Amino acid sequence: MVSYCFHVSSVKKKPSVMYRTILRSVRPLSRRATRQSRHKNGSILLGQTVRQMAVESSEGIGTKGTLWLVGGAAAFVGLGTFVYSNGYIVFNNTPDKSVLSKSVVADTEKDVPLASTEGNPPASEDEAASQAASSSASEPVELPTIPGHAPYLLIGAGTASFAAFRAIRANDSTAKILVIGEEDFLPYMRPPLSKELWFSDDKEKVNDLKFQQWNGKERSVFFEPDSFYCKPSELPIKEKGGVAVLSGHQVVRLDVHKKTVTLDDGTKITYDKCLIATGGNPRNLPEIEKAGSDVMERVTLFRNIKDFKRLDEATQTAKSVAIIGGGFLGSELACALGKRGKEIGAKVTQFFPEAGNMGRVLPEYLSKWTTNKVESEGVDVITGVVLKSASLNTDSNQVALTLSNGAEVLADHVVVAVGLEPNTALSITSGLEVDDRLGGYRVNAELEARRDVWVAGDASCFYDMKLGRRRVEHHDHAVVSGRLAGENMTGAAKPYWHQSMFWSDLGPNVGYEAIGIVDSSLETVGVFAKATEKDTPKAVVEATGESIRSTTEEAAPSQAPTTSTAEPPVQSSTEDYGKGVVFYMKDETVVGIVLWNVFNRMPIARRVIKEGKQYSDLSELAKLFSLYDKED
Repeated sequence: MVSYCFHVSSVKKKPSVMYRTILRSVRPLSRRATRQSRHKNGSILLGQTVRQMAVESSEGIGTKGTLWLVGGAAAFVGLGTFVYSNGYIVFNNTPDKSVLSKSVVADTEKDVPLASTEGNPPASEDEAASQAASSSASEPVELPTIPGHAPYLLIGAGTASFAAFRAIRANDSTAKILVIGEEDFLPYMRPPLSKELWFSDDKEKVNDLKFQQWNGKERSVFFEPDSFYCKPSELPIKEKGGVAVLSGHQVVRLDVHKKTVTLDDGTKITYDKCLIATGGNPRNLPEIEKAGSDVMERVTLFRNIKDFKRLDEATQTAKSVAIIGGGFLGSELACALGKRGKEIGAKVTQFFPEAGNMGRVLPEYLSKWTTNKVESEGVDVITGVVLKSASLNTDSNQVALTLSNGAEVLADHVVVAVGLEPNTALSITSGLEVDDRLGGYRVNAELEARRDVWVAGDASCFYDMKLGRRRVEHHDHAVVSGRLAGENMTGAAKPYWHQSMFWSDLGPNVGYEAIGIVDSSLETVGVFAKATEKDTPKAVVEATGESIRSTTEEAAPSQAPTTSTAEPPVQSSTEDYGKGVVFYMKDETVVGIVLWNVFNRMPIARRVIKEGKQYSDLSELAKLFSLYDKED
């Protein structure tokens, strides 16, 4: 620190009146100069202060003493003028930030260094926000790319997490939510990947993951645009909260006691509330796995956007495609690829062990009718067989699939759609319980696995208060369970009582919705009627403007249950199943319902399941669904 000092050799005599006057004026001025030369963040910008001034005179010292006194006063005035004119001393309460000596800055930075954040991220988001706010524009403080703490941490970036963070923000408007996803995409809806995207003729829009709903309206698979989200690094300083998505990262460890997760790169993040919505991974077949890399290069395990893009590209030029699996996904893809096969002259083959498409869900007569529908789309369907072996045929450079009936199917590309395995990898490090029979994390009726840890979507094995412990792998369940988990994360403490539904479309003209336990091994009773033009998936989308069937009932006009006066007969398997209702029975109680080409009646079906009544005459119950209204 530089100091200016006037000093005259001290004398033993008492200071004069002039000396005392100067001293009284200099001391407060010196204190004020020091005080007003401080920067708002506490670092000293100006080191120059008047540290000492001593003017001594003595009575009787004569002319020589007078000259010393006058010279000292003149020097003081000159120095004061210089200091004041250069802004080193001001006489108000606002410091002049514009005057800053380079030498003084260097001294200041040496005396009061700024804290380094390298290797030592802020202990809390409040400290980080405070440091960022107080830093100057010339020296901004860089926040960590990945925040060290998230009040709400969502593991998984699928539909369940999307529904959860919407519910959290609805109940906590300033919530700061960090979503961690393994994919390189923002949250998106999966149903169009096996439905509408395959029926679009605009390849450019398909590449952008935009599709036309059955009513022709364009839509994106992404739930929200990029602008909806903030960067993970910005989340701690968002005063009004926000949602950030950390893409391309996997949580490999969850410590429920320390409320900490560890990422695949070793980064640790603490949380207050955590949701596990990791979904599931597509199952493969042992015969495919053992076939080697040459075969796997020609196989798609269909689940996500990358799988869709890969299959879309492969089937642009493939002359033959084989689909293994006859469930929802396999049947939807069979219809979609059958349509493409007709256009490009490719052969599409589908095979599975059941007697017909979706044979584990639909009664046999309806399953076989569905198989006829798939075949009409140009698909060669082989029922009642399983895969025995797979290999690469070097002569044709195709995958050779040997079936249990001795037949061989050659295909340029193979799609495996044989179900989903819930992603419960975190159970190893977290100690969370996994259900031995159904798979998935066991949670209570509030979807809580441990204190401040919830599970939603495909990975949750939840307790249904009406139907017992269950695990569901459908879009609507992801929406409903994610929403409930988000509400409970904000303190709602609600039980899971809502009966989620699922749906499947075999193109724009045939579709169904289902709720409850729909298992073809149960006793079923079907009631059918002749369909009209409005009894199709395309018609319901045109009427509601919504292709996601779980929200169609919200967009459709509200309808009270009505009772038809007609007596609906139970039809035989030889008839055309245009539209109808299938009841799944257990101890004379309806535990599941399929609405076949019947739409906007799901609230009625949900009420029937919730009431849990016993019915001896299901024809009366079928009247609630208005199958035989006059307008039909």
